[in-house]
Amino acid sequence: MERIRRLLQRKTLYEPLEGGSESPDGEPIPHSKQQPFSWLDYSVFLLLGVAMLWAWNMFLAAGPYFQRRFESDDRLLRNFQSAELSVSTVGNLGSMILLTKLQARASYPKRIVASLVLNIVVFTLLAVSTRLFLGVTASVYFAFLMLVVFSASLATGLCQNGVFAFVSGFGREEYTQGIMTGQGVAGVLPCIAQIVSVLSVPEKKSEQGAPLESSTSAFAYFLTASVVSTVTLAAFAFLLSRHSPRQRIKRSLDSEDSENDPERFVRKSVPLVRLLKKLFWLAGAVFLTFAVTMMFPVFTQQIQSVRDPHSAPRLFQPASFIPFAFLLWNIGDLIGRVSPAIPGLTLTSKPRLLFILSISRVIFIPMYLLCNLRGKGATISSDVFYLLVVQLLFGLSNGYIGSNCMMGFVEWVDEDEREAAGGFMSLCLVAGLTVGSFLSFFAAGSS
Repeated sequence: MERIRRLLQRKTLYEPLEGGSESPDGEPIPHSKQQPFSWLDYSVFLLLGVAMLWAWNMFLAAGPYFQRRFESDDRLLRNFQSAELSVSTVGNLGSMILLTKLQARASYPKRIVASLVLNIVVFTLLAVSTRLFLGVTASVYFAFLMLVVFSASLATGLCQNGVFAFVSGFGREEYTQGIMTGQGVAGVLPCIAQIVSVLSVPEKKSEQGAPLESSTSAFAYFLTASVVSTVTLAAFAFLLSRHSPRQRIKRSLDSEDSENDPERFVRKSVPLVRLLKKLFWLAGAVFLTFAVTMMFPVFTQQIQSVRDPHSAPRLFQPASFIPFAFLLWNIGDLIGRVSPAIPGLTLTSKPRLLFILSISRVIFIPMYLLCNLRGKGATISSDVFYLLVVQLLFGLSNGYIGSNCMMGFVEWVDEDEREAAGGFMSLCLVAGLTVGSFLSFFAAGSS
């Protein structure tokens, strides 16, 4: 009996936080220690994951439209995508560093709401820009685009910091896995939409040979991002309302204690050094995973099918083959994000193994060099090798390792450190993306 009692006591170390998050009015939201899993809550967190990355995928999907807006300026036409990537990652990282330091009085639901509202405003303005002010110069539109990209990166930082910190208060790894799955879905759906749009209309090119995209398609892309953020905002408000009755009950039971307990309203600030010591392997794994991952967009934009472009089906021509390759990478990423939901496939208790796996992903970079880069010929002349072995497995490894890291950190910190740890892990993720985005320029130059 004594052994059973010790096991039960050990299990309670990973119960959900009490009062770990705040409602929009600034009051803590307590969660029941025996809070059951809810598919409804899971669905809301999945939707939050979709909204978190949907905006960025809309920028990628609208690349041909931006090419048309910049076709009058060859310098901007060549460099606008690199500028998008740099501005976005730097803005995202800067906001994450600032938000991670502002832990003590952080209202994570407010951060989530602010991010969704900002996304709605940004992408509504982009949608309007496809109908109005079409006569502005390329340099003016470039300045506008960089401003909205920077704003969207701030929204992404708010969302990442808020969502991963907020979900940790529920004490359920399944909800974190739902967020990661939603991010994977956000990568798959825009690729499908782009392929359908390319195959359903006659192919058009600019004088420089860049594929064009109509203002109508771009308007639909940007408006869709606004709609997704709006629906997510409504769903998140519903999630908060679902837990408000428990908040009122808890407040009535603990009214006397709350008057004399300032910790219920001021969250303890957790030093980042302490979090790094406890989460060194997981933080390092998620950083390396996403740093290496940022190499794949550079190679995917340059690799062509090994088939003769003059006789190949339209799916294997560059205008559709490139988004098809993105789609397979994102399908692999989605499978990887979903896999840890199966108990036998989780590695959350093995952080050192996750770190080793994250390092081993570097092998995919020379594998890209074996493919048909810029149509110069492939060492391994096979689209199957490129699409299924390189793209699909590279994406799968990204989703699998990333999800395990973001699900498992709650097992390695104290209860009162979980929310701060969630923000810290999301900071490491964004730092990996930022470092990888700058390293990708070297990869592009060497290829």
